[in-house]
Amino acid sequence: MRALPLVEELGQGGMGVVWKARDERLHRHVAVKRLIIPTGTPATDVAAMRSRFLREARATAGLEHPAIIGVHDVVEEPGGDIWMVMELIRGQSLQDAAAGQGLPVEQVARIGVALLGALATAHRAASCTGTSSPRTC
Repeated sequence: MRALPLVEELGQGGMGVVWKARDERLHRHVAVKRLIIPTGTPATDVAAMRSRFLREARATAGLEHPAIIGVHDVVEEPGGDIWMVMELIRGQSLQDAAAGQGLPVEQVARIGVALLGALATAHRAASCTGTSSPRTC
């Protein structure tokens, strides 16, 4: 991506690859997720994948919780690539933290509470989408 030079690959998932990138304009590092579209994918499937990627970005960008990564932007390049620009969280993965002897019970409890708070925030946002009734939000 031209505007955000890629620094290193952080991981892969079902929809794409996440990279650490350098935001030259704001002098900070960010995480960028590139939608991967396999070669030969039919145009209708490509459109559906891009739509799902944008829905994910919009849904996440609307959530505010300390345990939910912030989405800063979506960049669509002329060649068709689409990227989600996100907050970069420094640290180790839960898998790496739990490797070996595992985690102390207190830390597992703190992680669980944060996860439940993030899920509750996402659930409330999904429940409020498309409704005008304040009692359902």
